[in-house]
Amino acid sequence: MNHGAPAGGPATGGEEVLALREEIARLHAEAGRNVELFRRTLARELAVLEAQSLPELLQAIVGGLRESHGLEAVTLIVQDPQHEIRHLLLGDGHSPEGFPGVIFTDSVLALAPQMHSLARPWLGPYVSPDHQLLFPGAKGLASVAILPLKRGDRLVGALNFGSADPARFSRHFASDFLGHLGTIVGFAFDSACNRARLVRAGLTDSLTGWHNKRYLHARLREEIARAQRHGAPLALLMIDLDRFKEVNDSCGHLGGDAAIREVAMRIESQVRGSDAAARFGGDEFAVMLPASGLADASQVATRIMRAVSASPVDVGAGVGRRITVSIGIAVLEPGAAGSDLKAGAERLLADADAALYRAKAAGRNQFACAG
Repeated sequence: MNHGAPAGGPATGGEEVLALREEIARLHAEAGRNVELFRRTLARELAVLEAQSLPELLQAIVGGLRESHGLEAVTLIVQDPQHEIRHLLLGDGHSPEGFPGVIFTDSVLALAPQMHSLARPWLGPYVSPDHQLLFPGAKGLASVAILPLKRGDRLVGALNFGSADPARFSRHFASDFLGHLGTIVGFAFDSACNRARLVRAGLTDSLTGWHNKRYLHARLREEIARAQRHGAPLALLMIDLDRFKEVNDSCGHLGGDAAIREVAMRIESQVRGSDAAARFGGDEFAVMLPASGLADASQVATRIMRAVSASPVDVGAGVGRRITVSIGIAVLEPGAAGSDLKAGAERLLADADAALYRAKAAGRNQFACAG
């Protein structure tokens, strides 16, 4: 007597075949997605490797990957504690703010502490508390892929993909492809930065190792734009060695060069890491102080004057000479620059230079303020 399969018993042969077919279909679909991903990844890797400059590379990484992979969001986190990468972009005539999706930070871990132990791509659901800083302004994300970028064992950034499809980035996704892409992006980024550093030689003063006048003009526009956004003042010091012609005449140009190098070192010892210093030309220097008003700038000017005159400057052959500096201070208050950043930079320079002239005329070895 046939009583049929017991309730809750094993599946029938037909059910097993159906389940097997569904699994084969799933695996086939997954294989198809992986093949398509591999094709797109190879094409995008080629575009990344063919980028001829750092700005072009950033566009290829962020915009190119978002378009080729059909994603809602792609971001590149760049660890840049000394602002070097941003300075390289400025030297190429590009504002760092002109690259949507590229996020410059002093520390990647400040944005994503979980990357401290991340050795390979992480794929999973989008969780706002963990991922919102990696995708600022993005909406509707459901799954993400985070690719750590490293130089040796050091974390230097991250490439992040965001999708509205909750199944787009999961444990079934071919993360090996993404890991390979992260390696290619890291290599290309390092190479582009090295090429830009060669170009940057044109922004560096060979005598002191400081930035030069060309760099200062570019950086001023960047800092004025940032000060406008944050409603902060920006101060500029113009520094000139007093009676430097006498040093050249009595000690020769080699002695004068030695004096300029030593004075530059003494000035540098009194400025913050966030400040920007440049040799403006000849015996004249400039120091830019972000988020600093007149009181802060006056304190820095006082420290610089004391540091320079504290002891004789070695001008060669064991000869020491006391050198003093005069300083002009100008401050750009929040909202004062308007929309013309170039004009704002030129006005700040002119005001600081006029103040420097007044300090010289008043007897030297002192500072004067614009206004």
